[in-house]
Amino acid sequence: MQRLSIIALLLVLGACASAPVSRVAPDLFRDQWFAPADEPIDGDAVFALSAPMRSYLAFDIAPQLHAEGPQLGLINALQTGGKLNIEYDSAFTRNAAEAFDARTGNCLSLVILTAALAGQVGLDVQFQEVLGDHVMSRNGDLVFYNGHVNVVLREKLAEKGVKSSANPATVIDFLASRDRRGQQVRSVSRQTVTAMYMNNRAAESMASGKVDNAYWWARAAIKREPRYTATYNTLGLVYRRSGHLQQAAVALEHALALEPANTVAMSNAIPVLRALGREGEAERWSVRLRELQPYPPFHFFDQGRVAMERGDFARASQLFAREIERAAYYHEFHYWLALAYVGLHEPERARDHFKIARDNATTRADAVRYQEAMNSQDRIVRKRREFVGAAR
Repeated sequence: MQRLSIIALLLVLGACASAPVSRVAPDLFRDQWFAPADEPIDGDAVFALSAPMRSYLAFDIAPQLHAEGPQLGLINALQTGGKLNIEYDSAFTRNAAEAFDARTGNCLSLVILTAALAGQVGLDVQFQEVLGDHVMSRNGDLVFYNGHVNVVLREKLAEKGVKSSANPATVIDFLASRDRRGQQVRSVSRQTVTAMYMNNRAAESMASGKVDNAYWWARAAIKREPRYTATYNTLGLVYRRSGHLQQAAVALEHALALEPANTVAMSNAIPVLRALGREGEAERWSVRLRELQPYPPFHFFDQGRVAMERGDFARASQLFAREIERAAYYHEFHYWLALAYVGLHEPERARDHFKIARDNATTRADAVRYQEAMNSQDRIVRKRREFVGAAR
């Protein structure tokens, strides 16, 4: 079956436009086409503290905050084994209160939770986008580009209105296993992070088939921060999914007017323009897309899957390795490379890549699955060594 050419931008922590929008936005919204959302669409709730969160700060870790100071005390409470012990899981984007209650969240959720707690104890909070740290993932016919942000905390001397030099800034990064030395970052505002959250919820709603909810989340994100251009792409996908191609083109063309080199918006706009009979425009964007991105997302991975079906494990391993060169931390690529090594009867190498997949898994379910696969290869390696030892 041919995969539909739909590419979404899931901003779990993605790129944003920091410069003011210089072009007037077109008439983007069509509220009458969509049923009311079946959940609250509330940007003000993103960083809001719940009663349990306030109690946690006022009682559970108050002695720690007093003894160690608000910066170090909160950081220690958040770390593995601390009093809060939050776990990373990318299955769903939660606001601060939801992440606190569940004790789990994706990267954006954990950044939001940390910022909410830090602000309440009087710390200075700064959000950073890690440039160039984008990883692909896929859900059905939607390809997501997952970026990354972290949060910087520092104590401040409120009475003097200056930052304290005695307590240097601390970067809290929930993907700390990756080597980020030398990577560039840029500051993003709280408004932008709120729009990121809303855009995530829009993308997640669309992936789960709740197109009406997706519309209202995307609309709210644009209203909250119109300079965050990724949401125009998401809104265009919502219109396409709901069958409103002309309005999809309006949203996607606005995204491209703001960012003419945005390959995600291009990939989404091309089939919409073709469906509208605007072949010349579609072809011009196709040429530009091939210049910027000769191989689309998952190109080598999909070819590797075909090779696996043919039983050509050597070729599959080469193709999966090429995809890993473009997305070194995407767990599914390592998982399939490990499967290719299983087919090649190389359990040690298979085990290594199952481990990488496990270490970079973004949900608990995937981590468990990869761990079980790694354990199976460990058993094969042990039996092989025992057989060799007995033969000697």
